[in-house]
Amino acid sequence: MRIENLRRERHANATRVTARLTWEDSDRNPLEVFFETGAPFAEGLTCNPDAFLIAGIVPALRHGESRIAVEGEVSPELLDGLPAVMAVLRHWFRPESKLVTIEAMASSSTLTPRPAERAGFFLSGGVDSLAALRGNRLRFPPDHPGSIKDGLLVFGLEVERPDAFELAQKAVAELAKDSGVELVPVSTNVRHLDDDWFFYRDEFQGAILAAIGHAFARRLTVLSIAATCDVRHLGPWGSHPLLDPNFTTSNLRVHHADMALSRLDKVRLLLEWPAALDRMRVCNQAEFYRPGMLNCGQCEKCVRTMLELIALGALDRCGAFPKHDVSEEVAAKAGIHDDYVQSCYTDMIEPLAQRGRHDLVRGVERALANYRGETGWTGPMKRFDRLHLNGALRTAKRALRPAATHNGRY
Repeated sequence: MRIENLRRERHANATRVTARLTWEDSDRNPLEVFFETGAPFAEGLTCNPDAFLIAGIVPALRHGESRIAVEGEVSPELLDGLPAVMAVLRHWFRPESKLVTIEAMASSSTLTPRPAERAGFFLSGGVDSLAALRGNRLRFPPDHPGSIKDGLLVFGLEVERPDAFELAQKAVAELAKDSGVELVPVSTNVRHLDDDWFFYRDEFQGAILAAIGHAFARRLTVLSIAATCDVRHLGPWGSHPLLDPNFTTSNLRVHHADMALSRLDKVRLLLEWPAALDRMRVCNQAEFYRPGMLNCGQCEKCVRTMLELIALGALDRCGAFPKHDVSEEVAAKAGIHDDYVQSCYTDMIEPLAQRGRHDLVRGVERALANYRGETGWTGPMKRFDRLHLNGALRTAKRALRPAATHNGRY
């Protein structure tokens, strides 16, 4: 892969930095990757080779590029950190692959003039981002360098419809104003280096966010990326404490925030922030967005958050959802799709029971049983194996299956 023709372009109401990323060993079309922001924030946007290298390195690894050659000087800290990023991803997903050779000249200096200390993060309006902001406000005095000053809202990641993004921006702007944060709208097409959603989620998201941060290295010196998984459930994921800090340079430190908190802990952190309860945006179903209501109330993320708010006794004072209750049947049909989401539902069972919502406990337990395959006539045996035998029967079955297949019984 070649990263070349880096340039800065000014338009009437926006400034864009762009580089051409050309594949060399993969039959994929070149892409003019860009990061763009409005006039008020244009001075902070820089045509930074670090940003484009971070944007390209993970797709290059996935698609078997032998090298990534960068036009321009790159931070030596980044050149030191990216092999670790590739090694972790290779260990998780493709152990047979080779690390991509980085061909770039190491920069001998930091940005001149160096910007004043300024911390930023990604203000999507979701639970993770709002909890990160709330926690920062509770821990850091306003004049501390670690106190968050900027919230980046990105168009081109999970929301790509301009009308939906405009609605999201209005809601998040109110949250930013309420918390004393400068909202910085950003647009990028970097996800189109590989449009596979699962690749974005599992491998690419931390790199994308870090690349955006480095595009603002003339404005920010610290960038926080809010954790999804807490320590108990860390596993292969695109934003991870083994990945994100390795995108740090001498100009911008990248921080993976709040991995000590479970999802329920994060929702609990928002209970005394009325603006968050009224304006949070957890739903990715952008086709259902409408003015004043950005959550459909039906998708898994909406149902999960509503159940958590019920468990904490707060949904009835939350204006962000179209309903103030969830039925047992809706809870039972929640589409749990991975082990982290499973942990979120498991954590809410006890507080739901303590509030007397045994109907919702039954619904959540049915959803968990569906995810775990503990249904039908074998369900009780599978549940007993999980709870009392630590999965020994399941492990033994998997160990025997190849032998049985080899013997011609299956």
